[in-house]
Amino acid sequence: MKNVIIHNITRRNFLKKTGILAASATILGCKETKSTQQKRYAMVIDLEKCIGCHSCSISCKTQFDVPLGVFRSWVKIIERGSYPAVKRIFIPVLCNHCDDPPCVKGCPTGATYQRADGIVVVNPDDCIGCKYCIQNCPYNARFLHPITKTASKCDFCLHRIKQGITPSCVNTCIGQARTFGDYNDPQSSISQILLQNNSQVLLEAMGTNPRVFYINLDQNAYTTGKTLLWHNDFIRLHD
Repeated sequence: MKNVIIHNITRRNFLKKTGILAASATILGCKETKSTQQKRYAMVIDLEKCIGCHSCSISCKTQFDVPLGVFRSWVKIIERGSYPAVKRIFIPVLCNHCDDPPCVKGCPTGATYQRADGIVVVNPDDCIGCKYCIQNCPYNARFLHPITKTASKCDFCLHRIKQGITPSCVNTCIGQARTFGDYNDPQSSISQILLQNNSQVLLEAMGTNPRVFYINLDQNAYTTGKTLLWHNDFIRLHD
C-alpha cells in the first residue's frame, strides 16, 4: 500500500513539473462547464408585431385538442379610450413558466412540477383535480380539463421541443411576433432580442419572475383596461 501511495505522489510531482497536470485540469474544467450548462427556455412577444389574428390560439387549440370553453393560449384584447378616439391593444397570454412558480408550491401531490430547463408541466396521472394550482396562478393560465378533471395548461409544446421544433404558437404567428429559445444562451435569437430591446413581464410585482417577456407592453392596459377576451370558441366582454 505504501508503494502505491508513493508512486501516485511521485507521478503527481512529475506532472506538476512538466505542466501537464495544470493543462489537464484546465481542459477538464472547460469540459465540465460546457456539459453542465443548463438550457432555460423562454419566449418573447413583440406586441408591435402582433395583429390580433388569433392564429396562436387556434394552433394551440388544434395541437392539443383543447375542449370548448377552455384554453392554453389566448389573446387578450383591450379597448382604450372613448368613442371616437378608441383603439384596441392585443396581448397574447399563456403560462409564463416562472422561475418561482406559485402553482408548483401549491400542488399537494407534486403533479405540477418544473423541469430543469424551466418548463412547468403537469403530470395528469398524479393530478387529483384539487384546483390549488389554478387558484395560485396569478395569470389565469390554468384550467381544469372538463373531460379528464385534471389541471391543464401551456407547456411550451414540450413534445415539439423534444424534436427540435418550435412551439406551435411561434410557428403559426403571422406577424412573427413570437421568438422562443434558450434564455441562457447569449447567442440565441431570444437573448439577442432581449439585449437589443426593453422588455417587460406581466405582473412583475408578484415576484414570480416570468420567462415570457413582452416588448412594447402597456402594463396599465393589461391590469386596468376594459378587456374583450377571445376564448377561441366565444367572445365575452369583461370590465
